[in-house]
Amino acid sequence: MRPHLRVRAAALTIAAALGSLGLIAPTASAGAQHQCTLETNAHYCYNVYAAKVYDNFDGTGKVVGYMYTTYSWFSCRLDNGAYVGGPHPNRWLLTKADNGVWGWMKDTSVSSETDPLIRCN
Repeated sequence: MRPHLRVRAAALTIAAALGSLGLIAPTASAGAQHQCTLETNAHYCYNVYAAKVYDNFDGTGKVVGYMYTTYSWFSCRLDNGAYVGGPHPNRWLLTKADNGVWGWMKDTSVSSETDPLIRCN
């Protein structure tokens, strides 16, 4: 086997193993396979590793933290924020970053279907 093919095969094997252990999640897509689920007053959803959490949802916000977990909780959703693309082009999700700071994550950073989240007031 050619060296570059061995490296690719090894990378795919590692990715499959990490995915089966729940250590990585699929990237966000229009055809989300999992829905966010309600567990004790918060919705849990799959998100991309190191997803950015912003201080606001108008598209001018600064990054206040990151989500290093790939199965994270979210408080609510807002459907009239800045354009982010994807199946919900203006949706942002309220959460607390791994550093403890509250902020907003783009819906495109979440691979779960976020329709089940309640709307933010």
